[in-house]
Amino acid sequence: MRKKLFKDILPRVSKPARYMGNEINIIRKDWDSTKIKMVFAFPDVYEVGMSHVGGKILYGLINEQSDHLLERAFAPWTDMEDLMRAENIPLYSLETFRPLADFDVIGFSLQYELSITNVLNMLDLAGLPVWAKERDGNYPLVIAGGPVTFNPEPFAGFFDAFLIGDGEEVTLEFLDCLYKNKQLAKEDILIKLSEIEGVYVPALYSVEYNDDKTFKAIMPRVSGVPAKIRKRLVKDLESSYFPTKPIIPYMNIVHDRAVLEIMRGCQRGCRFCHAGMVYRPVRERKVETLKKQAHAQLQNTGYEEISLTSLSTLDYSGVEKLVKDLVKELDGRGIGVSLPSLRVDAFSVDLVNEIQKVRKTTLTLAPEAGTQRLRNIINKNVNDEQLFKAVEAAFKSGWLSLKLYFMLGLPGETEADLDGILGLLQKVKAIGDEHSRRPVEIRASLASFVPKAHTPFQWQPQDGIEELENKKRYLLAGKRKRIKLKFHDSHASYIEGVIARGDRRLAAAIYKAWQKGCKFDGWAEYFHFERWMDALRESGLDPDFYVRRMRPYEEVFPWDFIDIGVSKRYLEEENKKAGEGMVTPDCRCGGCTGCGVCPAFGVTLDIKEEGCHALKG
Repeated sequence: MRKKLFKDILPRVSKPARYMGNEINIIRKDWDSTKIKMVFAFPDVYEVGMSHVGGKILYGLINEQSDHLLERAFAPWTDMEDLMRAENIPLYSLETFRPLADFDVIGFSLQYELSITNVLNMLDLAGLPVWAKERDGNYPLVIAGGPVTFNPEPFAGFFDAFLIGDGEEVTLEFLDCLYKNKQLAKEDILIKLSEIEGVYVPALYSVEYNDDKTFKAIMPRVSGVPAKIRKRLVKDLESSYFPTKPIIPYMNIVHDRAVLEIMRGCQRGCRFCHAGMVYRPVRERKVETLKKQAHAQLQNTGYEEISLTSLSTLDYSGVEKLVKDLVKELDGRGIGVSLPSLRVDAFSVDLVNEIQKVRKTTLTLAPEAGTQRLRNIINKNVNDEQLFKAVEAAFKSGWLSLKLYFMLGLPGETEADLDGILGLLQKVKAIGDEHSRRPVEIRASLASFVPKAHTPFQWQPQDGIEELENKKRYLLAGKRKRIKLKFHDSHASYIEGVIARGDRRLAAAIYKAWQKGCKFDGWAEYFHFERWMDALRESGLDPDFYVRRMRPYEEVFPWDFIDIGVSKRYLEEENKKAGEGMVTPDCRCGGCTGCGVCPAFGVTLDIKEEGCHALKG
């Protein structure tokens, strides 16, 4: 197969480096001497998947620190898929070019709800049935992890198991258990796997619904299977594995640089933020550890940039020392340091100025809403004064382009909040013109609010497509010159919303959508809204039931059996506080807010003088 690929197939497709493998720092383990053979399958193209930090961690961890094997596979672009189907070439791994059907486990990373049709397409390309019930013990186990799996029910029909929480905490245990029980029948293997904390095996559970179509209950159908699935948590991030010799692609990828995960989790408490809730509590790495990891990565890759990544990088307690030390130690080597996310304050700008003294690119800030009233509702604890001071500091320092993130359709949003966005942008533009020698460019990116499971807004309705489109038109009519607005597709957000708070009944619609040709739904040129709507209608489902209704507090949710450590009571209280416009402080600075995650996982806060904290297990 490999000879045919390189001779006949790859010369005929765009970006053939996506499918070649053989990159620098690739790991090839001996097939026969390893125990469990797993392939990490990312349901998007190579350049997206290769930018995923979680995949880098699992790749190094399994291959370097276990007797198991992990190879990689990505969704082929449409030109490559067409040739693979025409030439009867099954989806293969990049390390050994083996068909995915040869592996013991296929593990998908679910980062985005609309990637699910790519999962089905990849399974089909691999020659595997897409429904779990049709795969007997002769097929690989198909599993999934990632943020989307904190509500696994819409995808339950396609996967044998879900790994909930931090992947490096549970995956090796999962593979060890599978190896120990390989001789058993498939259902018996699944029962053994279900005994591992954080592993959810949907086939071992039955579900019930009320007469009004709301979710009633999920119950184990096998004795000994846990009624609740508790997420897995890396308590000590400092000593956990992180790769220092990542694979270097032969083509540009989305984030083509070395990466440091400086901390995990965020406790600012934005009420719309899924990641901020499910990845609590905050865990940090020490500055010295991060500096060692940085130098090792740069030495092993030759990258000219290293990115400090987390959900809220500027909240890392040692960020100022880390940045200044790295800039000083890398001085003269032509290696840059980047910060992907910024707080709305002058400190952020000062720090960015430290790392971009020569070339000012685009600075990004995220006020999220146009008025203080709405920021209080969503618990975004920033104000206009902080924003304008940061903007002034940026333009005085030589920045000529500024990007701001907002959300449309937030709970409690009114026309006055839209006016607030326009007014804020105009004020930012005026500050730029006052303090810059050349005209400045202001860009605003506006995402559609999608309520997510395990957040304080999980009870809230989502704006309909017509409402969002009207808001877009209003904003476009009111904007000024040299202010650019970019909107997320409201149709895609609608389908995302359906899946995000969905249940098992959605699997039939997902399957029908894929049969109708849906794939790469996260790519605007391939998203087909009407196909999705037809699939939902043909499956007897009303999408507005999942998207448009306000949910009562007594309603049972399909994801309630997933224990993230944050209590539902706390989420309910936060939703009520949102309705009253009350804010909740960051617990690192204002004390414990009672979310429940620290006692649930046996960690304690170590409050530092500067108001931040680290965690001790």
